[in-house]
Amino acid sequence: MRRPRSDEEIQAYAVGELVPYANKVVVVDYDPAWPALFRREEDRVRVSLGERVRLLEHAGSTSVPGLPSKPVIDIVLAVPDSSIEASYVPDLEAAGYVLRIREPGWFQHRVFKGPDTDVNLHVFTAGCSEIARMLAFRDWLRQNPVDRDLYAATKRELATLEWRFVQHYADAKSEVVADIMSRASVLLAGD
Repeated sequence: MRRPRSDEEIQAYAVGELVPYANKVVVVDYDPAWPALFRREEDRVRVSLGERVRLLEHAGSTSVPGLPSKPVIDIVLAVPDSSIEASYVPDLEAAGYVLRIREPGWFQHRVFKGPDTDVNLHVFTAGCSEIARMLAFRDWLRQNPVDRDLYAATKRELATLEWRFVQHYADAKSEVVADIMSRASVLLAGD
């Protein structure tokens, strides 16, 4: 679990102009259309990258039926080496994705925004431990209504506050995410 980031750190990882959010985060009820939006983006990424796609999964709250979420489709993409941007960035950009975050010090993580759907396309190197953690969290919430409700209540409570950057909202969930992950770790132990 990473610590909350300062404004300066968020600015440093941003690609392009970063405009402060300075607003409340919108959290909406689960939308059954979210899986179809993921599948559309999945097709677009697979066509763009072909065999370089080592893993492509719907993650985040929009991938958990019944869980309220920001209406942003989180996707996890594993490529052979996310640090070698020339091997995948031009093809994703040609498909309309825009590189917005570059975090070489955190699993060589990259984030792209989608061309016509509000998407966070998270790119990691195949085999990265963060991928397993993200998917275990998703899978745990899919099967555990008590923790799903806890997470939903936390998200709704935090959505009543104003945030300078959306990342601050995400960081504010760290404590409850760590608590849930302490239970979800049984899924990681099975790998």
